[in-house]
Amino acid sequence: MITSKANPRIKNIIKLQKASERISQGLFVVEGFREIDRAIRSGYQLMELYHCEELTKPYQLESLFDNLPKFTGLENVTLDVFEKMAYREGSDGLIAVFKSKYNELSELKLSSNPLIIVLEAVEKPGNLGAVLRTADAAGVDAVILCNPLPDLYNPNTIRASLGCIFAIQIATTTSEKAIEWLQQKEIDIYCTYLEASVDYRTVDYTHSSAIVMGAESTGITKPWISSAKQNIIITMRGIADSLNVSVSSAIVVFEALRQRKK
Repeated sequence: MITSKANPRIKNIIKLQKASERISQGLFVVEGFREIDRAIRSGYQLMELYHCEELTKPYQLESLFDNLPKFTGLENVTLDVFEKMAYREGSDGLIAVFKSKYNELSELKLSSNPLIIVLEAVEKPGNLGAVLRTADAAGVDAVILCNPLPDLYNPNTIRASLGCIFAIQIATTTSEKAIEWLQQKEIDIYCTYLEASVDYRTVDYTHSSAIVMGAESTGITKPWISSAKQNIIITMRGIADSLNVSVSSAIVVFEALRQRKK
């Protein structure tokens, strides 16, 4: 049992709350049974696993080890050590360290008629996580992150996605490279944009489509606007002139899904 908060492994988990450490070490932390279980089932490499007996339910460990028969890195920690490690309140006593995975555009495996979400410079990790949860629910082929501000494995992104981040194909790139790749794949681009736009419900998404969302404060950049087959808009009936990016993504993506099911 680890009893000291000064233990080097415990101190490193706290370091991994910083994006610079996650990127330099190629590691990230996942907290909670559901999220850890989904990362394991999605093929992420588990490096370390910690639990607090006072908080963890026995069936949770049994379930995790059913999928990890050869893993021997389980560590028990005291309650005060766990509370030092934990990023969020009300945890179930499980924290894990995983190896990071990053996909290139060329590594994405698409269906014959793909539906893709593109996010450009989304600012808040919670919003990113919520979009990833929507992407999983809608069964999109992939999510492309262009010029992202939060790093992919921010704890708030993982938490907001409810672990769906691990089940989705995600590629990180620049807007220019993403546009070139989509054009090469003959995937039509639809950008949410206020000017020169049509109602999002009037567009045909039944063919290969990429739906592009930008940051709430600045919107999408000019290269996307000029590359779009059509710019689209969600009509506002109140005083608000925009919606949260995760809400906008869900509205348009599920319209595309509705059309594809007809």
